[in-house]
Amino acid sequence: MNIFSRFFKARDKPANNLSGANFAFLFGGTTSGKAVTERSAMQMTAVYACVRILSEAVAGLPLNLYRRTESGGKEKAADHPLYFLLHDEPNPEMTSFAFRETLMSHLLLWGNAYAQIIRNGRGEVMALYPLMPNRMTVDRDTSGRLYYIYSRTAEDAPTLSNKTSQVVLTPADVLHITGLGFDGLVGYSPIAMAKNAIGMAMACEEYGAKFFANGAAPGGVLEHPGVVKDPAKVRDSWNAVYQGSANSHRVAVLEEGMKYQPIGISPEQAQFLETRKFQLNEIARIFRVPPHMVGDLEKSSFSNIEQQSLEFVKYTLDPWLVRWEQAMQRLLFTAEEKRRHFIKFNVDGLLRGDYVSRMNGYATGRQNGWLSANDIRELEDLDRIPAELGGDLYLINGNMTKLADAGAFANITAEKEETGVDSNGNNPKSKERAKPTPKSEAKSKTVLELD
Repeated sequence: MNIFSRFFKARDKPANNLSGANFAFLFGGTTSGKAVTERSAMQMTAVYACVRILSEAVAGLPLNLYRRTESGGKEKAADHPLYFLLHDEPNPEMTSFAFRETLMSHLLLWGNAYAQIIRNGRGEVMALYPLMPNRMTVDRDTSGRLYYIYSRTAEDAPTLSNKTSQVVLTPADVLHITGLGFDGLVGYSPIAMAKNAIGMAMACEEYGAKFFANGAAPGGVLEHPGVVKDPAKVRDSWNAVYQGSANSHRVAVLEEGMKYQPIGISPEQAQFLETRKFQLNEIARIFRVPPHMVGDLEKSSFSNIEQQSLEFVKYTLDPWLVRWEQAMQRLLFTAEEKRRHFIKFNVDGLLRGDYVSRMNGYATGRQNGWLSANDIRELEDLDRIPAELGGDLYLINGNMTKLADAGAFANITAEKEETGVDSNGNNPKSKERAKPTPKSEAKSKTVLELD
């Protein structure tokens, strides 16, 4: 690589390296002239809405820890120490909802989410604390092993006296959830990758704000037939009386033949509203959020919103959940626990249809023997029916017979055919042997004997 390649390399992409999520916004701007960072992007309503929707969706889902049973099934491992941390309280300062919401917002803005794993002397996880992605650096040592460097400030540790210090953490001490990235170790920021689209939306919003700040009228020119001695004074006096939304629609008084000539184009001619609407869809496209979830109902109807919501769970939410599950599975369990335990988000509540559709589905499962009454009641968040009242029975169609007795009728029929007993418990052969002789036959038989 020669010296010129350093000066003429591409500068329109955020740099991606092992230095955490500290992507460089080269020269701090975009093609729209607006500087975009992860924090400034959150001031955009579309970005804030998308981040909030995904963060709250992940935080609100039930998160359970399961244990595989000997029969091949699964059961909740409520007695495992991790169950309480993940389901209720990851640390003494946060609830599980707040913890997951915070990490998911980091993941959406910076492309990485970090949490420090606190362990006891036996290596058991005792707490999980979020770490800021913009202070984290990921690197390798001379042996090629990963390590994490976290920069602490006086806000984190008041004893630092406004000095920064660095803490080196091993991969076993950091819960690292990565987004899409170049090397699979560090994700890149969606905000950095789409900074031009977000910058354009910010420019449109600023234009609209200034438009109404100027009285919802474009700029113009004051024409005077003669020579104006002090143009600045005339301009300032005009702006003081007529500029601003509070002074809109006021009657202007022009003297000495002065005329006002507006210039520029109207927002309608510049398709201002259409541009803002397109940028909203553009940002929703970045996060793969359906437009109706961020307030754009133009192409949504009663018939397709339900389908769009199901696609949101399948194609948007589910990939993020898999990243969470596999990262926690890899870093929070010991090698022995990984064989029998796993972590799973429950998305059944989001996939449920309307009441009629659910009841029809339950009826099909109930009548075909793969759902019991208690299975259905648990899905509907209802109390269980005691086992002695039949709450755990699996039934099938045909007088709602128990699944264990499904072949009883066939067995009884075969047995009766072998013994010659009919459905009423009688033996036709014995009846045939005991069949009385008709009177005519008996009479003729007697006559023959007399002759």
